[in-house]
Amino acid sequence: MGRYLLTRLWQSVVTLVLASLVVFIGVRQLPGDPALAMAGEEATPEQLAAVRADMGLDQPLVTQYLAFVRNTFSGDFGESTRTGTPVTELIATTLPVTLWLSAYAIVVAIVIGILFGVIAERFRGRWPEWVANAFALVGLSVPNFWLGILAILYLAVTLGWFPASGYVDVFSDPLRGLYYLTLPALILGTGLAAVIMRQTRASMIETMTTDYVRTARAKGLGRGRVLVRYGLRNSLIVVVTIVGLQLGGLISGAVVTERIFALPGFGKLTLDAVFTRDYPVIQAVVLIITVSYILINLAVDILYSVVNPKIRVGGAN
Repeated sequence: MGRYLLTRLWQSVVTLVLASLVVFIGVRQLPGDPALAMAGEEATPEQLAAVRADMGLDQPLVTQYLAFVRNTFSGDFGESTRTGTPVTELIATTLPVTLWLSAYAIVVAIVIGILFGVIAERFRGRWPEWVANAFALVGLSVPNFWLGILAILYLAVTLGWFPASGYVDVFSDPLRGLYYLTLPALILGTGLAAVIMRQTRASMIETMTTDYVRTARAKGLGRGRVLVRYGLRNSLIVVVTIVGLQLGGLISGAVVTERIFALPGFGKLTLDAVFTRDYPVIQAVVLIITVSYILINLAVDILYSVVNPKIRVGGAN
């Protein structure tokens, strides 16, 4: 186990270094001049040169990259070229919104996906399975932005069940904050719930045909108990994999959902930074998302042995 963790950590470090290079070089290939965006269209060449020198853009790329790595390790992502606010403050303000939304969407997706997956397996060939499959088809095929617009139109505006937009800090008012996040979380988690439902159903169908399940049924255990104790537990391995892979995607993919529901999260910060060529913010955002993917994948590998002790993580390649 220890050797495996060391190997995974080493691979994660290499991945992070390569990702930082890609982010650093890719951002600088974006069209536009951040110095011009910061100084204004009417800036003189002397003013532009002063802004570039202040931002370090007049230095060689190698020097800029080393400075970027050094500042990142010290927790200094620089200042926004658009507002002059430290990037760390911008991230501290917007990241919790996206994390709350993503976590809420994950919970919604797991509950709905596993519930519909169990129903689809338990009632194969009958109308509950058809309903579950129809839900999965809608969740996989309909874009989130379209579902979000429909949800705002009917559930928020027409019926008044949820607010159409806005955000309330969960820490200051937990119940009201979660209430404002409910509709965005339902929309964001729909696609993931459909994936979890399909995979849970397929995994449980396969598990319920194994020899040890037939043996348990032969000993007198009821189908419902076997379904939960054996079928569902083995299906959790698939769920853990999907959730681990999709959690980072939810953080980065919440851009559209946050835009539709006017949430002041990571998505709005990212779009504003891209539109204004805000190098420090873009670099910090992409780096944080990359680190999230790496840490989540490492956590998923470790959780495999917790969900199913028969999986020997120490022997994994």
